[in-house]
Amino acid sequence: MDKEKLAYFKSLLLDKREEVLERIERLREVTMESNYSDSYGNHSGYAYHMADQGTDAMEREKSFLFLSREEKYHKQIHQALQRIELGEFGVCRVCDEEIDAKRLEIVPTARTCVPCKISESKRYGR
Repeated sequence: MDKEKLAYFKSLLLDKREEVLERIERLREVTMESNYSDSYGNHSGYAYHMADQGTDAMEREKSFLFLSREEKYHKQIHQALQRIELGEFGVCRVCDEEIDAKRLEIVPTARTCVPCKISESKRYGR
């Protein structure tokens, strides 16, 4: 991959990293607020009722799930940026062929080309 394309994808990944870090920060704030209010029995004006507690627990669980997903994506972005620095970005980890730029545009953290991804999906039933 030429230097111009690498610079473009690096910029794209850096932008996505900023977006993800902002979402992670917001989710951490929501999670901390939820933990703080629950530990002191304050349920955001709701009556102290089992259904309200269940709703709060579900919302807290969703926040943790979203936070986990965003942190995983942040890690993938970090790894993609490392691959750029190592000169390995845009190369399929399965067949060692160059990954199509259109795929990288849509999924800049991709580590496999489309044919290898399809083959992998069929193999594992996804």
